[in-house]
Amino acid sequence: MANVTLKLDDDLLRRARIRALEQGTSMNAVIRRFLEDFTGGDVRAQGLRRFLDLAGETRTGSGPEGRTWSRADLHDR
Repeated sequence: MANVTLKLDDDLLRRARIRALEQGTSMNAVIRRFLEDFTGGDVRAQGLRRFLDLAGETRTGSGPEGRTWSRADLHDR
């Protein structure tokens, strides 16, 4: 992994450290997560979002009304 040096305002860094502590994380994790989001995010998360978008566009589900047919209807009983 590469190292990056940043110049930040002292007050900004203090507030960011406090917020990271409140969230139970580190500044390193916060900056890494920001850069992942900024560059298009995690590839796996993108794939999952795309899958859910496609699933939402299909008409193969039962829909908001639920199932409108019975097993007997399917088998002509």
